[in-house]
Amino acid sequence: MANSPAAEHVLEEADVRALLRSDAPHLADLPLALVADGWDNEIWRLGDDLAVRIPRRELAVPLITHEQRALPEIGPRLAAVGVLTPVPVVAGRPTAAFAWPWSVIPWIQGMPALGVPRSANAEWAPALASAFAALHVPAPADAPHNPLRGVPLAVRDGAMRERLALMPASDTLRTAWEAGLRAPHSDQRLWIHGDLHPGNVLLRNGGLTALIDFGDVTAGDPAYDLAAGWLLFDADGRRRFRIATGDRYDEPTWTRARAWAAYLALVFLTLSDDRPDHLALGVSTAAELRQDVRD
Repeated sequence: MANSPAAEHVLEEADVRALLRSDAPHLADLPLALVADGWDNEIWRLGDDLAVRIPRRELAVPLITHEQRALPEIGPRLAAVGVLTPVPVVAGRPTAAFAWPWSVIPWIQGMPALGVPRSANAEWAPALASAFAALHVPAPADAPHNPLRGVPLAVRDGAMRERLALMPASDTLRTAWEAGLRAPHSDQRLWIHGDLHPGNVLLRNGGLTALIDFGDVTAGDPAYDLAAGWLLFDADGRRRFRIATGDRYDEPTWTRARAWAAYLALVFLTLSDDRPDHLALGVSTAAELRQDVRD
């Protein structure tokens, strides 16, 4: 197991204001406060309506540039179906003091779905299906490349086997993964979110309001995103979700999606020492996969 990685560049409030003065001086004197210190990025609330998103380690730098490239194209399509995204309003450039890109994004009101009872999510399952219909369209040739998301499952087989070895009582996860490996792979290059777990889904008034954290956005197999059906919903929610997608995805795609759900369950089970909420997500996702077998 592993804790979240340490920040490689620690910024104080004065440092963030200096970045703002370099590319957004009209925003530099707004109230500013650190509100989230995540795995890859930190978020500073800026005034009432904005936030500053800053990489906290070098590996996260491409994630910022990927969002700056993709969200201006993806965001309006999702907004058309009532789902907000943090489309950058300022694409911050590196400075002499801070050599990485950063962004000013809208502050989106909402509560993460992480920790919300799965039974409460079924009502907005059709809204997520509509969001995927808007998102999962052919991506351009210059879409961000991600070597780990939306790829053939065989690419991640070695990593999956290593995680399975750490969890001896994981027969259901192994079975789901191997079924996905046997399913035909799709060569589609559709836009995908690439990291659609409950922490990146925002709810408001009991409904879906936003998808956030598009750092892993890429072109690839939509099955990776469809794994959210097992991360977010109980059996009833998954049924509503799948019905709402209609015939957009074929049966092999759903089989691969279930395999990715098994993979992600193991990620949360083995990389969450300091995140009990992520560990709980891994436990509940594995339980949903077992429930599928019983059903």
